[in-house]
Formats: sequence, C-alpha cells, structure tokens
Amino acid sequence: MTESPYHLLNKVDFPADLRKLPIHQLPQLCDDLRQFLIDTISRTGGHLAAGLGTVELATALHYVFNTPDDRLVWDIGHQAYPHKILTGRRDRLHTIRQPGGISGFLKRQESDYDTFGAGHSSTSISAALGMAVAAAQQQHDRQVVAVIGDGALTAGMAFEALNNAGAMDADLLVILNDNDMSISPNVGAISNYLARILSGKAYTSVREGSKVVLSTLPQVKSLAKRWEEHTKGMVMPGTFFEELGFYYIGPIDGHDIKTLIKTLRNMRALQGPRFLHVVTQKGKGFKPAEGAPVTYHGVTPFDPNTGKMEAKPSGRTYTQVFGDWLCDMAAMDEKLVGVTPAMREGSGMVKFSQQYAERYFDVGIAEQHALTFAAGLACEGLKPVVAIYSTFLQRAYDQLIHDISIQNLDVTLAIDRAGFVGADGATHAGAFDLSYLRCLPNIVVMAPADEGECRDMLYTAYQHAGTCAVRYPRGSGPGAVERETMRAIPVGTGEVRRSGRRVAILAFGSMLTPSLEAGEELDATVVNMRFVKPLDEDLLEQLGAEHELLVTVEENTTLGGAGSAVNECLIARGIYVRIINLGLPDRHLEHGKPSEILAEFGLDAAGIKKSIVAAAPLPLAGILESA
Repeated sequence: MTESPYHLLNKVDFPADLRKLPIHQLPQLCDDLRQFLIDTISRTGGHLAAGLGTVELATALHYVFNTPDDRLVWDIGHQAYPHKILTGRRDRLHTIRQPGGISGFLKRQESDYDTFGAGHSSTSISAALGMAVAAAQQQHDRQVVAVIGDGALTAGMAFEALNNAGAMDADLLVILNDNDMSISPNVGAISNYLARILSGKAYTSVREGSKVVLSTLPQVKSLAKRWEEHTKGMVMPGTFFEELGFYYIGPIDGHDIKTLIKTLRNMRALQGPRFLHVVTQKGKGFKPAEGAPVTYHGVTPFDPNTGKMEAKPSGRTYTQVFGDWLCDMAAMDEKLVGVTPAMREGSGMVKFSQQYAERYFDVGIAEQHALTFAAGLACEGLKPVVAIYSTFLQRAYDQLIHDISIQNLDVTLAIDRAGFVGADGATHAGAFDLSYLRCLPNIVVMAPADEGECRDMLYTAYQHAGTCAVRYPRGSGPGAVERETMRAIPVGTGEVRRSGRRVAILAFGSMLTPSLEAGEELDATVVNMRFVKPLDEDLLEQLGAEHELLVTVEENTTLGGAGSAVNECLIARGIYVRIINLGLPDRHLEHGKPSEILAEFGLDAAGIKKSIVAAAPLPLAGILESA
C-alpha cells in the first residue's frame, strides 16, 4: 500500500487533534493541507483560490481558539475549505458540491463547527455580533471571531455591523482576510480609502514640496518613498476602524503561521471590539491560481501539475447570450449603461467592460446600492441594465420596490441563475424570483424558452419604457439559433407551439422543451407563455374554454409563482377548468445536478407526463396512458 503523502494532516481529524501538535510542526501541516486541497479539488472541481489563501489562517484560528465552543464565523464559504478539512470532513471533501455530499458553503446542519450558514457574502460580522451579545446575555465565557474578506467588506451590511459593534463595545474579534480580490477585482471606496487619504490636500502639499527638496538627495528620497509605502500599508488602515471603536492591529502576513498564532493569542486575551488585518495571497501555493485568481476562483476538474482544466460542457450559455446582446445594444444606443454588483465574469460582462469601459459600473458587493444607483441613472435619462443573479436580487428587494417600482423607472433587470443552479445549492437557487417579482406594480416579467428568445426578450425589455425583468437559467439552453437582428415581442403575448386535444400545457421559460416532449406523447396543446406579467389573458381564456385540463409548468416555487398567476386570471374571468401547477416544492433545494433535481421534482418530460396522467379525469387518463 502506498503511504499517504499527507503525513501530518492524517493525524488531524478535528481541531482538538490540531492543538496537540507542537507549533514547529504547523508549517508542515499547512503544506499537507494545501496539497490535499489542490489534489482533491483537482478531481471534483469547486472553489479553489480563496481556500488556498486561508490555509494558515484557518489552522491558526483552530489552534488558538477552543472551537466549536468558541464561535468562528466565516464569511461565505469560498474561503472555508481548509476549515472543513480541519473539522472532521477531510474524508468527505471529495464529495463536496456533489449530490449527497457536503456543501460548498457553511452549513449548520453539516457540522457544529459551521456556526453560521452562508452562501452570500458580508453576513459574518452581523451574525458574530449577535453571538457575542448572546454569550454576554447568557454569561458564557466564549470568544467570537468573524472572518471577512476585503471584497465582502465593500457591502453596506458589513459596515452597519461594524458601526453597531463598535458602539456597543461588544466582545468581538473581526479578522479582515485581505487578499485584494473578491470574485471580480475589487472596486469602490474601501479599496481606495488609503489612496484618498494619501491624496488629500494637506498630505499632497507636504509630499509635493518634499519632492523638490529631496530630488537632489537620492538616498533620502529613497528613504522617504519607503516611509510612504509603510505608512500607506501599516499606519493608515487602522484609523478608519479605530474611529468605529475597534482596537486595530495589522496588517500582518497571513501566511506566517507563527506570527498569526502569537498575534491571535494576544488578541484573544483582550476584550471589546478588536480588528485584525491579515494579508493573504489568493491561490497561495499553486502557481496557476496565484497568477490567475479569478480564473481559479471556481474550477472544473484540472491537472494538479499544470492547472489545465477540463473543458466545460459545450453549448452557448444564456450568460454569453446576455453579454453579446449587451455589447450589441450598447453599439446601437449610447444611453445604455451596464451595472453589476461585483459579478462581471459571472454575469457575462467582461467584453462590455472592455469595449465600453466608460459605461460599465461595477459597484462592489452592494446589491442594494446597485439598484438605487441604477434608479438614479434612469432618473437622468440614461438606460441602465442591471446584471444580477436571482438570489442576489433578493438582497435588494426593498430598493426594487421603493426606488424603482414606485417611481416606475426605466430599468432593465437581466436576472441570471434563475431556477436550479446545481452544485451551489439552496443559497444560490433562483427559486423565488417569479413569485417576488410578479406581485410588484409597474413591472414586466419575462422568461425565455431558448437562447434566441432570450436575446429578443432582452431587446423587448430595453425598448419598453418602464421596469422589465428577464430571468434566465444558468448554463446552456436547448440550442436555438439566435437571429442577428433583434425583434421586440409584443408585451403580454404567449404563443401556441403545438395544438393538441383536451390537455393544454402552459410552459414558462426553460420548461418549454420538456413540455413539448410530453405534449408530443400525450397529443396535448403546448403553449410558450413567455410573459409571467402581464399574462396573455385572452389566450388563457381561450385555452380554458377549449380544454379539459390545464397544466402550468415553471422552474420556480409554485407558491405565488406563474401558475398562481394563471389560477388568479382564470378565476377572475369566470373560467372554471381543472388545473394543476407543476414547479418547485415548498422547501429549499439541496445541491446536485440540475437534470437529476428536475427529474426528482417531476419537471422533466417523463415527470410532466406522469403528473398529467395522475391528475386527469378517469376517462381522460385511459386515453392518455394509451397515447
């Protein structure tokens, strides 16, 4: 039997084992852990670069703090893979993000060490503050630590929590994992805070005057330059956090395990709000990831020696359709501006950001701000297109209502990752957007059935003088050919794609393809509804009058979704016909392959047919079963 290359790591199943090791062995343990992470994720795929940067930090935290009794709250889960390995899940890491395997994010049901579940960023400080206050209320002598990345620190929620924690004088340690990179390169006020300080009028006057004096003294000039760099990196950052009421230490090297442990021990002995600034390198220890941290943020299986990744599934994705449409539309209308909350790559905006840099706005991880910023743009006559994931739009729901819908502003929402998202699971499943959008006044909601229709719907939304949402799934569509010339679809119109008898299947968006397949087998009418709001009410009335059974199919929760809209319309028009609503169940969805989850919930062709046969009146069932 070949001896395991992870000699020290094999001795650590839980943090209690880690704390038995002498400190001089920890660098070797970190090497083992990093290599194990590379080797495992190279086979499974998953999030890589962020975790490679937190190997030493995760090790030091579990070494110094008595977890899980001391609470360790990681912000999101990308950076927490080393934490999972050290907390009893090493032997299950190969199942990460796989059906039936462990989650790629933090999950309370999975481990006592995952003290707070999170798939979206910037929640850690708020949650940790709540835990710290609860510990004080219940007189528990425990430490509470929040670990947040510099990208996540661009979100307003993080600063709301910092402000609250400092004012409360809470016994809380906040660790900033500063790797100068979120998913997309960081932008915004926080990233530029020091630059503003150092470019202020008073500082600039001294600096420019000094240049003249020092220009004739090369050695002194060099010394002054080094002093400026040290000031920028080591003195100035603390001012901001100390003003919020935190005792600030840093920045320190996040890959120096001995310094980390010494510093954490010192800070553990302190009380009140404390802030430790740790500098790490995303992708640390794996050259391809060090050189391209965005590329290696989330990876498919890859060669651990070269970093070459397996080819992604072929087929044009909806995200690519959106990205190309955005550039084409921008060429036609100079009023178009693109807005994204730090998801340039994920939302398909890289080409637009390069070709139309002056009209591209990445506002950081700040979804609420993104929507109100877009509202302000619209107020002044520009035409904002906001590219946002379905679950990220949830975070800006008040802004959508208060700042856009009430004012009936001309904003286009390009909503990616609608419906099933596969390995990301419940935190990223776009299962609710049809429900939470269609209840809002002054909004048009569309769901394309294929790539060509997605392009036309984006064009339709952009041309419409008001708020429009186009929601489309992750990944590729059925392979429809896109027309180069875009056409506007009449708002609120569906189309009959197949004429049949007795049963009509009303398909919304991605559900058209399996509905057509089921319709062929059952000789049923199949309608591409296209619009969730407004519905094609005249068509619905006609379908209700001509068929014995109507079946709505959507990749959204059935509670308040598109099917509910159809029910309400028919009742209002006095059309009483048997109807069943197929969609997602009233529970959060686990991670897994979309095709398998669709089949599990009866949203593939076989499942749709089975539901129709089971729900049909007895005479009809016999006909359908023999069809």
